[in-house]
Amino acid sequence: MKYAIEVNNLRKEFGLKRVVKDISFCVEEKTLFSLLGVNGAGKTTTIRMLTGLSRPTKGDATILGYNITTDLDAVKKVSNLSPQDTAIAPNLTVRENLEFMAGIYNMDKEKIKKRTNEMIQLFSLQEVEKSKAKTLSGGWQRKLSIAMALITEPKILYLDEPTLGLDVLARKDLWRIIERLKKEVTIILTTHYMEEAQQLSDSIAVMVAGEIKALGTLEDLKQLTGKDNLEDAFIEIAEGGM
Repeated sequence: MKYAIEVNNLRKEFGLKRVVKDISFCVEEKTLFSLLGVNGAGKTTTIRMLTGLSRPTKGDATILGYNITTDLDAVKKVSNLSPQDTAIAPNLTVRENLEFMAGIYNMDKEKIKKRTNEMIQLFSLQEVEKSKAKTLSGGWQRKLSIAMALITEPKILYLDEPTLGLDVLARKDLWRIIERLKKEVTIILTTHYMEEAQQLSDSIAVMVAGEIKALGTLEDLKQLTGKDNLEDAFIEIAEGGM
């Protein structure tokens, strides 16, 4: 079994407050791993450490064999993040946003055009490709944000609350795209939507107050808690009722 991500006793402290408490987990290549927890559980802080945006206080992790502290440049080359706050340039068009992001990664003109066209096709952005990003609906903006993270051809893609605030149709549309993506890249997903995690996940970790309280497949968590669905299992774990 080959792991894309291996996390070993990872800890993050802000002053006297320990936000992430010595967590460990592994993620298989080309699978989707969901990190679940209520607000303040430590999910986003964990992702920030894995992407190199925040330095761990203790412990380590490897991303495709690269250490997040000693091999940070290599980690950044193989991974990318679509953050919770949609990361787009509002006054650029959809196509210009994609071209701009590809240019940051020093792609040549031919490669920029090729990857931009591929992202427009993959995310069905043809009808809005000439529209300024600020005029798009929330669903279109989220699709563009994920496309911008994917245009760099990462092997690891972090999706932090990708469907937050979207209506049910826009959310289902993104689910279909994410289902296709996980055959090509390893995806780490944080979400508040239990139905989303249940639909998309190959494995799931439940974080409570900085600790991983349960880890496994959907069936593992249901069996652990004696519940019939992920939402009830999550509540049982999060409330400490196991």
